[in-house]
Amino acid sequence: MQKWYQIFSKNTGISIYAWIIFCLLPFYFVIVSSTPAEIVIGIIMIMLFFAVYRLAFIKKGWTVYVSVAVEIILSTLLTLYFGYVYFSLFLAFFIGNIQGKAGFITLYIINLVTTIGSVVAGFFIQKQIFFSQLPFIVISVTGVILLPFIMYNRNKREQLEQELADANLRISQLMVIEERERIARDLHDTLGQKLSLIGLKSDLAGKLLDKDPNRVKREIYDIHQTARTALKEVRDMVSMMKRIRLKEEVLQTQQMIESAEMEFKLIGNPELPSTPLFVEHVLSMCLKEAVTNVVKHSNATVCEVQIIHSPSEVSIHIRDNGVGIPDQLDSIKGHGLRGMRERLEFVNGNLAIDRSNGTNLKIWVPLFHKGEVL
Repeated sequence: MQKWYQIFSKNTGISIYAWIIFCLLPFYFVIVSSTPAEIVIGIIMIMLFFAVYRLAFIKKGWTVYVSVAVEIILSTLLTLYFGYVYFSLFLAFFIGNIQGKAGFITLYIINLVTTIGSVVAGFFIQKQIFFSQLPFIVISVTGVILLPFIMYNRNKREQLEQELADANLRISQLMVIEERERIARDLHDTLGQKLSLIGLKSDLAGKLLDKDPNRVKREIYDIHQTARTALKEVRDMVSMMKRIRLKEEVLQTQQMIESAEMEFKLIGNPELPSTPLFVEHVLSMCLKEAVTNVVKHSNATVCEVQIIHSPSEVSIHIRDNGVGIPDQLDSIKGHGLRGMRERLEFVNGNLAIDRSNGTNLKIWVPLFHKGEVL
């Protein structure tokens, strides 16, 4: 941010010391080469130019164009009477900072025309002075032609770079939020299934305590193993963000279904060698959530899982003969069916539910290869 006392913009690409020389030279030349009256008039005009130039950076709206108009008039007068062509360079730098395209082009043309016109007229009015500084006049006119575009494009590039930096920051923040939500879903699905399994086995062990003590021992052993497995999976996810294979999840699903005293049927091959690991992980977590819902809410006696693997997609059908999944589960934010949909969106997958005659939940994910769907 510029201070009120700064005469020129910091973003010019020219050393501050060069600008200081540009500011001091007019005072030097007007003092050594002019009469006392001309010195007074010249200093007043130079001071007025710099004052208006500074105000132009502070002003907004139409007052900016008024300030530039005054500067152009002063620059033209100083060029004609004192031969100071390089005041137009200050204007060129300022015009390059105009953001509006229409205002930029308008001021650019006006400054270019007045500069060339005053230089041509100066050769007739003060021929000797203008010919003596011809190289510098050529440099100044060239600067008036090129510098506004250089500054304009530079400012636009910096603006785009800033917008890109802001967008990248926003994306990184969203990625952090999304990763946290994904970890939360993974923890919920993993612990939810294992804790549900422990609860089912605990209930079963309580019912069989008097009827079949040996079965109770096996159930307690399974509870112990399930708790150890849950702890290991949580540690794996936290430390390594482990990806779960569908084959492994099918075994866990079978154990959970049978522990709920339901019949489990598997159709198809759970091994997916050509499927990316991340996609297989998403399918596994969706299967886990779907089966957990079946166990908790369906009151079914049979659960069937069918896996269909084609060149274009992988689909999983989870069917049961129960009362169906309650509609309200579909509106639970972050968990249940909503969580499954959010997972599937990452791999362009989707799900469909048919609640007639039990529940038929279909999950499918398209397969990609070299940027195209096979």
